[in-house]
Amino acid sequence: QVQLVESGGGSVQSGGSLSLSCATSGDHDSRGCMGWFRQGAGKEREGVAIIESDGSTTYADSVKGRFIISQDSAKNTVYLQMNSLTPEDTAMYFCAASPQKYRDGWYYSCSGVGRDYHYWGQGTQVTVST
Repeated sequence: QVQLVESGGGSVQSGGSLSLSCATSGDHDSRGCMGWFRQGAGKEREGVAIIESDGSTTYADSVKGRFIISQDSAKNTVYLQMNSLTPEDTAMYFCAASPQKYRDGWYYSCSGVGRDYHYWGQGTQVTVST
């Protein structure tokens, strides 16, 4: 079992920055893939950024160059630094975790699709105004 608790959301003006945190606990092997997802009002959930057990990162095109995902293993925390925010970034942001698939000596890349993640936090709201 894995527990995820997000924090750091809030309201900011366009062009501003916010930093989200996801405190994790529970089975370490179930957290090989860590991701941030978001869902805006009336929109489908979308992947924002993924970090794998080796520190590799992947970003959605919409946030590439503006957002940075990182993790502090000692603190069991995953971060999402969001810069140059626009109103289009307004959404509920969720932290998610899943084991990283391993087979025949290979770790498979983490998925950017929400349905592939087993554990979810409660979400934190980010609102960007003009």
